[in-house]
Amino acid sequence: MKNLSRNRVWRKKGFYNTMSLLSIFLLIFIFIFAYVSYTSHFPTSLLSISTTSQCATQNLDGQKFIWYAPHSGFSNQLSEFKNAILMAAILNRTLVVPPILDHHAVALGSCPKFRVLGPAEIRLSVWDHVIDLLRHRRTRYVSMADIIDISSLVSSSVIQTIDFRDFISLWCGVKVDFDCFSESNGLSSLLDNLKQCGSRLSGLDGNVDKCIYALEEDCRTTVWTYQQNDDGVLDSFQPDEQLKKKKKISYVRKRRDVYMALGPGSKAELAAVLAFGSLFTAPYKGSELYLDFHEAPRDQRISSLIQKIEFLPFVSLITSAGKEYALETIKGPFLCAQLRLLDGQFKNHWKATFLALKNQVDSLKNGPLPISIFVMTDLPEADWAGSYLENLARDSVSIKLHVLKEKDELVIRTAKKLMETGHGTRLGLVPETVDRMNKVKQQCPPQILPDILLYIEETVCSCASLGFVGTAGSTIAETIELMRRFNICPSHSQTAL
Repeated sequence: MKNLSRNRVWRKKGFYNTMSLLSIFLLIFIFIFAYVSYTSHFPTSLLSISTTSQCATQNLDGQKFIWYAPHSGFSNQLSEFKNAILMAAILNRTLVVPPILDHHAVALGSCPKFRVLGPAEIRLSVWDHVIDLLRHRRTRYVSMADIIDISSLVSSSVIQTIDFRDFISLWCGVKVDFDCFSESNGLSSLLDNLKQCGSRLSGLDGNVDKCIYALEEDCRTTVWTYQQNDDGVLDSFQPDEQLKKKKKISYVRKRRDVYMALGPGSKAELAAVLAFGSLFTAPYKGSELYLDFHEAPRDQRISSLIQKIEFLPFVSLITSAGKEYALETIKGPFLCAQLRLLDGQFKNHWKATFLALKNQVDSLKNGPLPISIFVMTDLPEADWAGSYLENLARDSVSIKLHVLKEKDELVIRTAKKLMETGHGTRLGLVPETVDRMNKVKQQCPPQILPDILLYIEETVCSCASLGFVGTAGSTIAETIELMRRFNICPSHSQTAL
């Protein structure tokens, strides 16, 4: 009887064990079936990010790219773009042309204070902002090459470029018309995959052999040079002892030859994508904050390129619009006043800014009246009360003010033509881009126009024959001074202050 009871117990145990195994197998089968059914509803292009290697080399066709993280205002972004062109040419890589970011959507920090976003952080911030530009129709994606004319550099094979949108399509394996991005099917899943792709490209997952080389160097540790025979030498600008103690930092800035560190024979050279952080630099205490590329003594190609990119003009549509306003609206000699009054450090310098303008206006009052003045400022007209601008506006006998606005017909007309032309997408490596662009213009007409007022205003100021008064320390003023030096309006006899 005892043996019979034992047999019954073991039979029950065997029965339950068998049922448990069957249940497990059934659950596994149901999970696999559900996963296959779920994923089969997504476009193959969306799955390609997770099913292919981190570097979709089959899509890159052997090309090697360089991308970076622009930031701050337009003038700083343009400065970084010039540096990126040099980097791409020196390292013989295709430059990923970024969009123009919203003003201060991404901020670097302060290199002199050794307080900046790390390269990986700023790359990811830029990636997220670019995807946001593509996603929301309240803003308009505008490529840097839509605004800045680099056609001569590309046509002469000085550099090769690819539009950021086309690069995303190749790198992430996503086939979607980004001009219709907000209307794409499966948008949520697409955004998740792009987030994953951006994380990899930003270097958050580390470097991947022959795929991604994400630099960790920034202005706190490195000054990039080229052919200056100073690789590994300490830079002249270092954090002082007081700053080291106060901020508890131990950074040492070294000068490094970019070609030796990232060119042939280096680990970086093998990677399909070389990812920089910020490429912003500026003179500081006898040195440069991050890049020192003022000459290339043994490389005539790069030496020539340094000279060419000192001034990169706006595309012809913008230049023509600025000249049209000067000739047909102002209709005569005029003074340009660029007054930056609301942003950052400029809020506390109204008196000095207006004093410089007043002195110039007073000197011009000895000549023919009224004096035409073109004003470009961030201070709305409704807030001019109590300022020197209000005094000028009231003096209709001696002064005639001209202000260009975003909703003016000239600005709207130029913006429409700019989007129809699509300079940026016509310069890339991907041949089907132009066909895609023409198709998109029919299927997804832009709901809003890009903000190009600043670029037209700068062109108008470059034509001011009675002189130019700019805000001290403003990069916009520096850009206008550069445009005037390169004689954008040769028909105007310019008078520099």
